[in-house]
Amino acid sequence: MKSVYDFIVKPLGERYSNTKKIGEVDLVVNTKVENWKFVNRFAEVIETPLAIATPVKKGDIVVVHQNIFRRYYNMQGKQSNGRSYFMDDLYFASVDQVYLYKRNKSWKSLNNRCFILPIKNSNSLLNNKEQNNIGILKIGNNSLEELGITPGHIVTFKAGSEWEFNIDDMRLYCMKSNDILLEHGHERNEEEYNPSWAKSS
Repeated sequence: MKSVYDFIVKPLGERYSNTKKIGEVDLVVNTKVENWKFVNRFAEVIETPLAIATPVKKGDIVVVHQNIFRRYYNMQGKQSNGRSYFMDDLYFASVDQVYLYKRNKSWKSLNNRCFILPIKNSNSLLNNKEQNNIGILKIGNNSLEELGITPGHIVTFKAGSEWEFNIDDMRLYCMKSNDILLEHGHERNEEEYNPSWAKSS
């Protein structure tokens, strides 16, 4: 059983990440199916697409779009599966809905996606704890490497281009290569901004 153009995946764990362990207590952080921020983004690849060659293999762990496992309320007010649902615990994911895959215990980007870690705002007069539209490249891709932009570089990115993900206890912004506007070299005195709630415990 293979799809011609899509991956077939299943969620790694539950469809939603609605609880967070704080010490010995499981804290409920979400009770609504509409909130995309709490949809599980991690999946196991059950089958790869027949017509599209990718480095992703059957059995790989991948990071996917927030709507793959998301549920909705239909016009009658009943919960229903999204269009990615296939059967049982299986879902379709197009190639552009798969952002990362794990290989040799490290994350590799797929296509033109990259992941940025925000940095702390050094201006004490501003309320915002992180600097707007600037961060440290944590997971790059081939097109950025060709430009000499590699993990550890400070970059400026387009406003509104970032999507929040939690990867390995880090709050990272996912975006495309062409959302990177400026490159400022490697880390200098900038301090990473990774709020405590991003960590699993």
